[in-house]
Amino acid sequence: MSVDDEKAHQKFRSKYGLQFDLISDTDKKVVEAYGVWVEKSMYGKKYMGINRKTFLIDDKGKIAKIFDKVNVEQHADEVLEAFGEK
Repeated sequence: MSVDDEKAHQKFRSKYGLQFDLISDTDKKVVEAYGVWVEKSMYGKKYMGINRKTFLIDDKGKIAKIFDKVNVEQHADEVLEAFGEK
């Protein structure tokens, strides 16, 4: 999920050959509810942006695990391991 619009998601899916849908949260309701829309700082400038996290949701709709630090290169393996797939 990201705050990017559907057009940006389609471009991203095409670029990386993704075979699944991406969720767009342009009104920021979900990212705010999950506490990941935060003030950030870069080169002394403050701005609002996403604090990247992964939430695993169980079949009852409860958060089963939160990955606070996402290392893009290793993250897929971490998530699969949490599901017992590795």
